[in-house]
Amino acid sequence: MTLSVLDLAPIGPDETARDALEASVRLAQRAEELGYERVWYAEHHNFASIASSATAVLIAHIAANTRRIRLGAGGVMLPNHAPLVIAEQFGTLATLHRDRIDLGLGRAPGTNQATLRALRRDATAADTFPQDVLELQGYLSGETRIPTVHAIPGRGTDVPLYILGSSLFGAQLAAALGLPYAFASHFSPGALQDAVRVYREQFQPSAQLERPYVIAAVNALASDDEAESHRQLEARRRTLVRALFSRPGQTFTDEEVEAILRAPQGAHVDQMLTYTATGTPDAVKAYLDEFRAHADADELMVVHQGDNAAARLRSLEIVAETAAVRSA
Repeated sequence: MTLSVLDLAPIGPDETARDALEASVRLAQRAEELGYERVWYAEHHNFASIASSATAVLIAHIAANTRRIRLGAGGVMLPNHAPLVIAEQFGTLATLHRDRIDLGLGRAPGTNQATLRALRRDATAADTFPQDVLELQGYLSGETRIPTVHAIPGRGTDVPLYILGSSLFGAQLAAALGLPYAFASHFSPGALQDAVRVYREQFQPSAQLERPYVIAAVNALASDDEAESHRQLEARRRTLVRALFSRPGQTFTDEEVEAILRAPQGAHVDQMLTYTATGTPDAVKAYLDEFRAHADADELMVVHQGDNAAARLRSLEIVAETAAVRSA
C-alpha cells in the first residue's frame, strides 16, 4: 500500500501558529523516515485552527528540512490565484527541489465569502477552473497558452498536477485531462465510490499519466490504547463543531458544543468523519485494508487527526507499522 500524509498544520487550543508549523516539520521528517510517499498541505484561509494558508511558503520550509520525501499542495485552491503566479511559485519549488514537488488543485475557495472578498477574488472564478488548469499546465510544461508569457522559474519543470475533488465534476475533469485524481473523503465522503468509478471509466491517457491513479483521503486516530483513541475522536468531533458553527469572535462553551452534537448539526459532523480509522494497530490495519478496497484507491492520503503533536506523530508511526505488517 502506498501511504501519504495530508497535514493541515493544526493550531491547538494552547498553541501558536509557530508551534503548529514546527510540529509540521517534525511530522514530515518522521514521515520521511517511515517511508511515506508524500506530505501535502491544504490551502485554508481565516481559520484560527489551521496554519497552512500559504502552502508554497510552507512547502519550501519543509523541503529545506527534509531530504527525499515528496511535498506538495493538497491543494492550492486555484480560483483564489492567477495561474501564472502558482506556476512561478511551484516552478521555483521544483527548481530548488527537483523531483520532489507535487501540485494538487481544487476549485473550492477554502474559506467563507467574506474572506473570499478579502482575497480580491470573485465567486465566479471557479467557473473557469478547467481553463485555468490548462493554462497553469502550459506554463509548467513550457507550452504556454498565452503567447510570450512564461513562468520563470517554472517553464519546463513539468510539476505533476493532481485534480482534487469531492464530486463527479473533479472526477470527470481529471479523467478528461489524464491527471491523477485525489478524493477528499476525509471530510466529504458521499460521492467517493461513484466519483472513482466515473474517473476510471472515462480516463484518457496523457503525457503525464498512462493509466488512472486514485488517491483517497482517510482520517486516522491510531493509538496504542483504545480508550485514548476514543478520547481523540471525541475531541475531534468537538473541534469540528467549533470550526464549523461558531461565528467570528464567538467561543462555544462545552455545554453548547454538546448541545450541537445532539442536534442535527451533530449528524453533519459525524458524516464528515465517516472514513476514520480509530483504535489500536490491529483495528487500524483492518480498517485501512477495507477502506482501500472500498475506495478502489492506488494510494491512501492519511490525515492524522490527533489533538496534539505527539498524538499525531504516534498515529503516523502506527499506520506505517500496519503497512509494514501488510508487506510482511
